[in-house]
Amino acid sequence: MTLCLSESDIRAVLCMTDLIDPMEAALAAFSSGQVVQPVRPVVEIDGALFAAMPGYLSDPAVLGAKLVAVMGGNQARGLPTHRASILLLDPATGALMALMDGRLITEMRTAAVSAVSARYMARADAAVLAIIGSGVQARSHLQALMTVRAFCEVRVWSPTPDHVRRFAADSPEPVRACGSAEESVRGADVVVLATASSTPVIEDAWVGAGAHVVSVGACRPNQREMHPALVERARVVVDSRASAFHESGDIVLAIGEGRFGPAHVMAELGEVVLGVAQGRTSETEVTVFKSLGLAVEDLAAAHLAYQRARELGKGVEIELGG
Repeated sequence: MTLCLSESDIRAVLCMTDLIDPMEAALAAFSSGQVVQPVRPVVEIDGALFAAMPGYLSDPAVLGAKLVAVMGGNQARGLPTHRASILLLDPATGALMALMDGRLITEMRTAAVSAVSARYMARADAAVLAIIGSGVQARSHLQALMTVRAFCEVRVWSPTPDHVRRFAADSPEPVRACGSAEESVRGADVVVLATASSTPVIEDAWVGAGAHVVSVGACRPNQREMHPALVERARVVVDSRASAFHESGDIVLAIGEGRFGPAHVMAELGEVVLGVAQGRTSETEVTVFKSLGLAVEDLAAAHLAYQRARELGKGVEIELGG
């Protein structure tokens, strides 16, 4: 039997605090060779894209894949721009154990991974959080980052003032809506870039000494979310070197321009978790975590959701044949 889990089922069995430690463990497993996954193949269709993210985690044994579509035109339709489904297979037999909605898992695990980066790379006294963006990732990042640092001020800006005001009004945390990206970023200790922009949304000069920048947008090699001078002066950590050198325009374009070489990417976040690399070397160093998203993150989160759903009797079981 295959267990089918809807987004509401996922919401009922997972919360953000459940995911941060499992994401930390998944990143460590990836960087220590316990994960088999390719760089995701992407099909681009008239401004939209479809990607397959298969993978295998050895301990605990988890086998499966996420299928994700990013459809920019959905915004005008009032639909989510990111749609995803996750499949879990029995690692011994290949039988389909679970089919679940992946949109919420993607939203939550992305923010949880960013929280891991802040745990290891942001200054311990970080007090001001700036978020560029006001969509689902901005909201989930606020929730996740508040679990690892005690921010006394949160600022948000996006190009759509109504969305910013709604974000601030709906947030359970005190949030200040800013009139510009610069106003939001200057003086911030942690900066989250959660945008759909293909060109830089922040300038190097806005980012002060000791800040930690998390970039979760610009996931194609021709896109940038940060000014290249910022990436050049920062200590750069990624989720996957292979993915970063293939998919991240913030890194690929800068290397092509001769700003720095591949060695400028100092570590994978999993290596920082394992203690074989440093996430920060001084209180004044600017650090950048470039997040592209890994299949193992989705699989670890989906496996936890599957276990919880079995325990709580959530979801619907269907028979798909032998």
